[in-house]
Amino acid sequence: MVERNFYRSPSMKNLFHYIQTSPHRSRSLLGIEYEQLSLLMVYLQKLETESVAQQNARKIRVNAAGAGRPTILSGETEILLCLYYLRHYPTFEILGLTFEVSASQAHAVTHYWVQFLRQALPSSLCEEFENCEVAWSVVTAMLVEWELIVDSTEQVRQRPGDSELQKQYYSGKKKQTTYKQSVIGLPDGSDIVEVTVAHPGPSADVTLFRQQQSQFQQTQTFAGDKAYQGADRTRTPHKKPRGRELSEPQIEANRVFAGERIVIEHLMRHLKIFRAAKEVVRLRKDNYSEVILAICGLVRLRLGAIQLPV
Repeated sequence: MVERNFYRSPSMKNLFHYIQTSPHRSRSLLGIEYEQLSLLMVYLQKLETESVAQQNARKIRVNAAGAGRPTILSGETEILLCLYYLRHYPTFEILGLTFEVSASQAHAVTHYWVQFLRQALPSSLCEEFENCEVAWSVVTAMLVEWELIVDSTEQVRQRPGDSELQKQYYSGKKKQTTYKQSVIGLPDGSDIVEVTVAHPGPSADVTLFRQQQSQFQQTQTFAGDKAYQGADRTRTPHKKPRGRELSEPQIEANRVFAGERIVIEHLMRHLKIFRAAKEVVRLRKDNYSEVILAICGLVRLRLGAIQLPV
């Protein structure tokens, strides 16, 4: 019998050590660069420490500090577990087996750190400055100089057992029950300006977009595909008239316009690098919304639109 020596891969509990020794693997394993990961881990743990301190200040303590079952995973490994879930979207049972914890603990750890990702990484420019009216007015004044690009994407969700919910989320375009996201991006695709998530699949793109438009100045212009025809201050391609064909100049104009809008498709591709934003949704709606918004924040970090404190 021929003896075979196979390389033994490192345990997922040692994933951070593996990435430290092979930093170039960080982007493929977790979706962000090693330098971004290092800063993010420090910042997330700082937010957690502050949150725990605030909770302890309000708590009427019965047991001594540090009592209870000790944690199995380190803080760094828990953050890696969360990022690994968003990047590859395994079931919680598989995730638990991968990191040598139970499925319920993998679920709890993931959603525990998603809340800190939401604090650390705003999902859009709008969310980043929404709490400061003066700053947002300055940002919207700057955005007027560009023509923002809008598009939407659908993600298939597990079919609801309730027939009314099936009708509510059934998308005739996808022939399945879906969630819809509407994204507005910069014309070079370098940042997400505004995003809304977890809308029922049949929601009209232009209806969702009109709700988003209210946050911008009246002189802000946009570019969208044929689904956005009729929206105010929005440039769209020429639509083929019924029973007639487009002229050659119109066809050429559409081709040029499609080349200008392709950047929003690249931005959507960055979102779907994180498979939790691409595969069939297995989460409840409220958890799903937080996960997708956390992914938008990670994409902004990946693109360099968010600078974490050093």
